[in-house]
Amino acid sequence: MKHIFLLVAAVFVLASGHAQPTAVPTFNTAATRITDTTVRLKITAKLPEGLQLLGTKKRSTDDPFITTLVLDSGVVVTDTASETGTTSRIAVPATNGAVLVYSDSAAFDFTLRVPARLAEITGTLNWLGIQGENFPNGSSAFSLALPSPASSSTQPANATETPRSGWGLFLFCLLIGFAAVFTPCVFPLIPVTVSFFLKRSKTPGQGVRNAWIYAFSIVLIYTVPTLLLTLAFGDKFLYQVSSHPITNLVFFAIFLVFAISFFGAFELSLPNSWAGKADEKAGKGGVVGIFFMALTLVIVSFSCTGPIVGSLLGQTSGQGLSLGPVIGMLGFGVGLALPFGVFALFPNMLKSLPKSGGWLNTVKVFFGFIELALAMKFLSNADLAYHWGLLNRDVFLSIWIVIFVLMGVYLLGKLNFSHDSPLPFLSVPRLFFAMAALIFAMYMVPGLWGAPLTPISGILPPPSTQKFNLDNLQYTLVGNAATDSAPAPVKYADKFHVPFGLTAYYDLNEGLSAAKLLNKPVMIDFTGWSCANCRKMENEVWSNPAVLKRLRQDFVLVSLYVDDKTRLPQAEQYTNAAGETITTIGAKNLDYEIQAFNLNAQPLYKFVDLEGRPLSPVQYGYDPDVNKFLKHLDTVEKAFRQTP
Repeated sequence: MKHIFLLVAAVFVLASGHAQPTAVPTFNTAATRITDTTVRLKITAKLPEGLQLLGTKKRSTDDPFITTLVLDSGVVVTDTASETGTTSRIAVPATNGAVLVYSDSAAFDFTLRVPARLAEITGTLNWLGIQGENFPNGSSAFSLALPSPASSSTQPANATETPRSGWGLFLFCLLIGFAAVFTPCVFPLIPVTVSFFLKRSKTPGQGVRNAWIYAFSIVLIYTVPTLLLTLAFGDKFLYQVSSHPITNLVFFAIFLVFAISFFGAFELSLPNSWAGKADEKAGKGGVVGIFFMALTLVIVSFSCTGPIVGSLLGQTSGQGLSLGPVIGMLGFGVGLALPFGVFALFPNMLKSLPKSGGWLNTVKVFFGFIELALAMKFLSNADLAYHWGLLNRDVFLSIWIVIFVLMGVYLLGKLNFSHDSPLPFLSVPRLFFAMAALIFAMYMVPGLWGAPLTPISGILPPPSTQKFNLDNLQYTLVGNAATDSAPAPVKYADKFHVPFGLTAYYDLNEGLSAAKLLNKPVMIDFTGWSCANCRKMENEVWSNPAVLKRLRQDFVLVSLYVDDKTRLPQAEQYTNAAGETITTIGAKNLDYEIQAFNLNAQPLYKFVDLEGRPLSPVQYGYDPDVNKFLKHLDTVEKAFRQTP
C-alpha cells in the first residue's frame, strides 16, 4: 500500500511540475579518469532564484523524490554521490516528512566503474526540484570524452624503477647462471665442448661461430618455453604461481627434494631417452645439430641446474614484472652459456681453468644449503596464508641460523657427505665463504628477541608473528594518535596485525567509518603474506620516525591482505564482473584492487577521501626513498583538505 501511495504521489508532483513552466537549473559536467576502469564524474548545478534542487540520496530504498543519474550500459556508479552546497530541509506533504534540498548551487561527485579503454561517457541527469507548491523537473543529457589511459597519469610512482628492476633481475639471474657453470654437471664440459668446435671446424673463425651458436641455443632453450608459458597464461597466472599457498607448498616440497639430492642422497635426472634422442640429432651437424648439442647439455646437466632453475622461476614470478620469469631465464641462460663463447674466442684461457675435482661437489652441497633455506621461505608463505602458526618469526630464524651454521661447519671441513673428497687443507676462498656463512648466522641471532634485521626483512615472517619482541615495546608504549578516538578495529583484528604499534583496520568499510569520525584521509595498504617488498617497505620506510608520526597522526590505515585464504561468510561471498566467485578475504581484497585501481601488484599504497575516492592518481608501490614517501603524504593530505 505504501509503495502505491508513493508512486501516485510522485506522478502527481511530476505532473504538477509540468503544469507551470519555470526556470531550470544550468548544469556543467566534467569527467576525470582515475584508472583505466575508474572515472570521477562531477556535475555542478546553478539554480535560478526560488528553485530548490533535491539531492541524489534516498531516505529509503523506495524513495522517488530524488535526482537520479542514468548512464550508458556497462557504466556503473560504485558508491553514493558526494554532495556539496547550501542545504535545508523542507516539509513535503506527499512524503509525510522532510526532504533535503539545495539552494543557489549544488555539486554532485560520482565514482564510476567503466569498461577498459572507454573513450566517451554519455548519460542523463534526471533532476527534480521544488518551487513553492510546484515540483519542476527535467533531464540534462551530457556526453564527455575521456582521456586515454596512457595520458591519465595513472602510472605507478615507481614506474621509472621498472627498467631498473628489470635490469636488476636480469643481472641477478646472470650471476646465478654463471655460478651454475661451476657445478659438476657443467664445468667439465666447457673445455671438451670448446675444443670440439675449434678442432672440428675448418677455420678458427668457423669454430668461434659454432661455439657462439651453441651458446645462443642454450639461451633460447631456457628463455623461449618460459616466454610461451607467460604469453599463454598471462600476468594473473604468474601472480597466482608466486602467491598461492598451494603453489608455495609445492615449491617447498620440490626445493626440499632438490636440497636432499644436492647433499648426495640421490641423483635427479631427466629420462636417459631424452638425452639419447637429442644426441642423435646433434650428430647431423649444421645449426640444427649444434642446437641439439645444446639441448643435450641442458638435459644431462638437469640434476645440477634443475633446482636452480626451479628456484629462479619461483622467485622471479613474484617480482611484480609481467615478464619477470622470462627476464630471469634470459639472464640465467646467458650466464650459463657465456663461458662457452668466451673461451672459444680466447682458447688459451682454457689452460687457466682449475682442474675438475672434489671442489665441484662442494659447490653442489653449498647450493643444497641454499635450496633448504629457500624451502623454508615457501613453507612460511603457506603457513601465513592459512594461519597455521608453524613458522613464526622466531622459529623461522632458528631454522635459518642452524642451516647457515651447518653450512659454515661444512665449508670448514668438519661435516662430510657421501660424495665429498678428503680435504687435506683449507683454501682461502673456502675459508672466507665459511666465515660469511657463520657471520650471517650470528647476525640473525638478535632477531630471536625482535631485532628488525632490515636487510632480510622481506624474507622473514612479519614481526607480529613473534610473541616475544623487545623491539616492539618502544612502539606499543607510544600508541596511535590517529585512531585513539575512533572505534577499535573489530573485523579480522584477530588474524592481521601491522608493525610499530600502529592501529589499522582490515576491512575497507570499517576503515572508512573511522575516517569519517576522525575526518582524516585513508591510506589503503594493499599487502600480502608472501610479499617480500611489503615487509621491506615497512622496515625501511614506515619505521622512519617522521613517517611513523605522520601515519599515526594524519591518516587512518587500512591494510588489505590480497593472498589470505580465510573464507568469507556465505553472505559476503559474491561473483565479480569477470564471473569469478569470490570466497576468501584475499580474493575480495585483490578483486577490489584490480577493479578500483586496475593493478594487482603489492605493495600498493592508495590514499582516498571519506567516500573512498582517490586523492592522487599515483599508484605508489615499493620505493625505499623515505623523503619521496613523505612528500607523497604531504601531497595527498593537502588534496584531502582541499576536497569540498
